[in-house]
Amino acid sequence: MIATLFHKGKEFRVDFYQPLDISIPVRKEGNVVCWYQDEPKITPVMMGDFVGEVKSGAPVNFRNIFFNPHAHVTHTESVGHITPEWISVYREQKIFFYISELITVLPEELSNGDRVISKAIMEASFEGNLQPEALIIRTLDNSPEKISAHYSNTNPPYLQPDAMKFIVEKGIRHLLIDLPSVDREQDEGKLTAHRIFWDYPDNPRMDCTITELVYVPNHIPDGNYLLNLIPGPFDNDASPSRPILYKIF
Repeated sequence: MIATLFHKGKEFRVDFYQPLDISIPVRKEGNVVCWYQDEPKITPVMMGDFVGEVKSGAPVNFRNIFFNPHAHVTHTESVGHITPEWISVYREQKIFFYISELITVLPEELSNGDRVISKAIMEASFEGNLQPEALIIRTLDNSPEKISAHYSNTNPPYLQPDAMKFIVEKGIRHLLIDLPSVDREQDEGKLTAHRIFWDYPDNPRMDCTITELVYVPNHIPDGNYLLNLIPGPFDNDASPSRPILYKIF
């Protein structure tokens, strides 16, 4: 199905039959794991003699899933991630389609061994021709092993404050990245990049989101896409999500 869309005075088309999924799911095994958590668990419900799997004799599969949205799956966060108030991404996000730009960056290594995305990297990578509302950042090396990586105690790359300021100044309201966080793994609880993005606590951007742990396969080229971003129905600061890209032409 091809649809014609209009965005800020420009017309383009989208083929909704050609989706590009950039999410990482919770799976039975081989999961991504972050933030010092154990593997997620998917187990059949057990009640007396009942075992909730068809292969065990039940009429249906009936399983419990134990996971953490920040640690085990592609997830979308609201400003509620860093506020004492309960602010739900499920309730705050009201629109689910956005013009987006996908960029690929190679983090630079600092003298202390940290790998960072700097403002200079962002300036060299971001075009902004269609005035996108969403930005997807793919980092190199972009191995398929990202979908099952164990990130705890590995100090993954992160965004420097000036890079996040650049992103906000360019009008980005929804940021997606293929890392566990936009901030350093151990940063003494400062969460500087999160705070800059949401302008917290000065003037919180309530309907803006950060999506972490996406995976953008190498066959998807950099450029502009229509992004469909819907958090799952979890009344929480973060929810599992399944971002889908559609090439625009």
